[in-house]
Parts: sequence; C-alpha cells; structure tokens
Amino acid sequence: MSETLETNAEYAGKMKSMLNLRSEPVAVKLIKEGCEYPPGPEMPEPQISHCQAVFRARKGGSFRLPFEKESCHVGAAVLGMTETPAKAASGEFHAGIGIHDSVEAAKRMMDERVMIPYRTIGETVCPLKDADFVPDVVIIIDTAERMYWIVSLMAGGKGGRASFSTAPFQCACEDVTAVPIVTGSPNVSLGCFGCRKKTDMAGDELACGIPYGLMPEYVSRLERYSKGPLVQAKRG
Repeated sequence: MSETLETNAEYAGKMKSMLNLRSEPVAVKLIKEGCEYPPGPEMPEPQISHCQAVFRARKGGSFRLPFEKESCHVGAAVLGMTETPAKAASGEFHAGIGIHDSVEAAKRMMDERVMIPYRTIGETVCPLKDADFVPDVVIIIDTAERMYWIVSLMAGGKGGRASFSTAPFQCACEDVTAVPIVTGSPNVSLGCFGCRKKTDMAGDELACGIPYGLMPEYVSRLERYSKGPLVQAKRG
C-alpha cells in the first residue's frame, strides 16, 4: 500500500467512525489539461453525470471520467471541461423546469455560479479510502447532525461564523466541488433538483465538500472531539 493510499484510508476510516457517517467519504480529483489520470478507476459505460459518480462512489464505485463520459454538460462546464450550453447559460433551460419565475431569474443564478478557473479534461471520483492520489476535495453526504460538526471543525481554530453558498441547482458539481476548490473553505449544500432527481440522495441528507488540504487539521481536531464534544452531544 502506498503512503498516499494509506493516509487516505486512515482519513476515511476516522471520519466515518468519529462522525458516524452512513456512507464513505468521496475523493474528487479534477484532471488539468496536460496532466495524466491517476491509475485505478476505469471509465464507466455508458455516460454518467458528476453527481451520479459522487453518489455512487459513496457506496463504493470508482470512476475515471474524461469529458466525453460526462452526461451533464452543465456540470462539466462548472468543472472546467467545456463551455456552458447556450440554453443553460441564457436561463432558458432551468426556467423550463419551473422553479424560477422567469428566464431572467434563472439566468442570474447561472451568471453567479462559482466555476473552476482553469481548463480540465476530466476527473477521477472514488471512495476516499481507495484514493491512491491526492484529491482536490473530499465530499461527505449525510444528515444535518453530521454537517454540524463540519461547522465546528471550521470554527475550532479561529472562531467566527460559517457561511455557505448554494442554489436550487448544481449541488455536487458547484456547491461541494467547485466552491471548496476555488475558495479553499468547506461548503455545505442542501442538495439540488438534479441530485434529488438522478441520485439516491435521501430526503434528510445534505452534502459537504472539504478542500483536501484541510484534512490533516480536521481529522486531528475530530480525534480531540471524540474524547469530549462528540461524546457529550446528542448524536443522531
């Protein structure tokens, strides 16, 4: 076992046991233009979306997804792989779903997206415990009680309050992948229409993306919490 895989397996095991997660933490690595995919996961047949890959990975699935295997080009655009389809960029596509009152309202949502600022050719998505590479972000999907502890991890060092960014669409691609990568901070999402339509996201579940660089600090703090706050608090 490589040192990277051993470290990721340790992080995943500790997060899962100490937070009492119902499924595996997920590793996501975006592949920059000119870079190689890490070894391991194979390409799926047929195409799948980023959100489907993430939600299948929490149950053990591993995927190498070049752009041509991405079924959702709106999500792929947020992740730096392509341009946003014209009907989505204009607001027409999302307005047609019926959540927004107008094309203009849907367009504003699209205009305000947080997007990966560099070109990518694809991604690798798998359980963190199986990641023999350095991910960009670690995603967990679980109940509000588990997400509370992410806020505690964020505030534990410097205090203050946590703020999160979300919208009715693009939970997995934007909220918990692009936003944490771009901002360098965790982001919690209530889910989105696409995730709740195309994946097994349960009604009581939220999602959170954590920049991988924060994992050593957060796992260490969780270990301290496991001897105090995590024992004392009511756990769901």
